[in-house]
Amino acid sequence: MKAAMIFDMDGTIFQTNRILEASLHDTFEILREEGKWKDETPIEAYREIMGVPLSVVWETLLPDHPNDVLGNVNKVFQDKLIHNIQGGKGALYPHTEALLSYLKERGYPIFVASNGYPHYLHAIVEYYSLDRWVTSIYSIQEIESDDKGDLIKKVKEDHQLTHGVVIGDRASDFKGAAVNHFLSIGCAFDFSQEEELLEADIVIRDLLEIRDYLEEVK
Repeated sequence: MKAAMIFDMDGTIFQTNRILEASLHDTFEILREEGKWKDETPIEAYREIMGVPLSVVWETLLPDHPNDVLGNVNKVFQDKLIHNIQGGKGALYPHTEALLSYLKERGYPIFVASNGYPHYLHAIVEYYSLDRWVTSIYSIQEIESDDKGDLIKKVKEDHQLTHGVVIGDRASDFKGAAVNHFLSIGCAFDFSQEEELLEADIVIRDLLEIRDYLEEVK
């Protein structure tokens, strides 16, 4: 059996940066209107923690707000993200479709394992017809922990995978690959951090480098 290819979504397949700023700004504008926020939208603070579960995002950005406010903020933000996806404001990373087509044609099982919410992930899949190539989409919301390694383990167990490659842009992806004894490929894209990429087995700057690597080791 060929190695399963397990992709992260944000910052790996989908250029979240294209809709992130507008969605976050709209969310915090509502907080300002409600008198629950006075400062500028914390775009840079979010970029630094991009990739962590959203529960951690709001606890970090809004540490002094009660849980009911955090819950409402999360819902508004999700709605804004999906609105922008469906409005065509996002984009896949260059060569995403070419790589997925290559993998599918050569029999590599393809999965997505992401910290994003299910309806957000499925909005991306639907808009870009990723189900042409992707077998299953996994969200961190489907498991009890916030550990990406546990999510990858679920993919591994559900499909009885013996070999796998995890493609992502943050430390959680690389650590998740390691604990499951899978190879990790780090994408040096928008939200990646140089110190975190050191934990990846391989680092790429273009998705087609994965095709080239597979051709070399074939």
